[in-house]
This record gives sequence, structure tokens and C-alpha cells, in this order.
Amino acid sequence: MKKMLFVLLVMFGTSFAFGQKYGYIDSDYIMANVPEYAEAKEKLDKLAERWTKEIEERYEVLKVKKDNFAREEVLLPEEEKLKRKEEIERLESEAMQMQKLRFGVSGDYFQKRQELIKPIQDKVFDAMQKVSSKRNYSFVFDKANQSNLVYADSKFDISDEVLKEMGITGK
Repeated sequence: MKKMLFVLLVMFGTSFAFGQKYGYIDSDYIMANVPEYAEAKEKLDKLAERWTKEIEERYEVLKVKKDNFAREEVLLPEEEKLKRKEEIERLESEAMQMQKLRFGVSGDYFQKRQELIKPIQDKVFDAMQKVSSKRNYSFVFDKANQSNLVYADSKFDISDEVLKEMGITGK
């Protein structure tokens, strides 16, 4: 009885596996061929560059203040030392706050990225779902973004079809 159950289980499992259809996309390739993505990424990069420069400038001012204080500390009266230490701590705190505000988990960069990039990713996802549905795929993997996809035959790559579904011709 156990043998019969095992044989049935193996037969059912292999027939189930053979009934599945798989495909994959290369999201990096797709995004590289979406003109809106290049524009959005450029805007995002410019913002990040500007914000990074602002933060670096704050840290540079802080470094100068710290260096000056370290050189002059022995000559300063106790009251002036305390005043300068407080100013340095305040500047340090402001710089870290600025960094968190711009690049933190829910900072300006993340929000702007959501605003600019997410709608494009949603379009790609919708197109991928349509193509997958037409071809009756059970699973679609993404070859990009550090996936665990070790090998994939190019005949299962539907990236160009996804671009076509979006009205874009691949390279």
C-alpha cells in the first residue's frame, strides 16, 4: 500500500511539474530600453548629487570648526570652550539630521524615487503580467537584481515581449 501511494505521489508530482511553464525577464535590460526611466533616473541622480553636495558642505564646515577648536582649545577660557563644543555638537546634529532627511529610510530620496520610478516599474509589471498570462506562464523570474536564477535558456526570456507590450522596441 505504501509503495502504491509513493508511486502515485511521484507520478502526480512529476506531472504537476511538467505542467508548469516558466519564463524570465531581465528588468535591467527592460528599464534600459524605457525612455521615461532614463529621464526619471537622471532627475533622481541630479537631486541626489545636489543633496550630497549640501551634506558634504555641512560636514566640511564642521571639520574646519573641529580643527580650529582642537588647535585653539588650550588657549581658550573654559566658557569659550564650552560654547564652541556646543556649537560643534549642534552642527554635527544638524548635518546628521540633514543626511537622514534626504537619504533616510523614508527620506526625500526614497519618496522622490517612489514618485518617479515606481509608476514605470508598475507599467513594466503590468506588461509582464499580460505577456505571462498570454503565454500561460506559472512563474516568471527576474534575471537581474541579484536573483538566484543560476541559468536560464534565452528562449524563455520574455523581456522583448514585455517591451513590445509597453509599445517599446528593444535593442
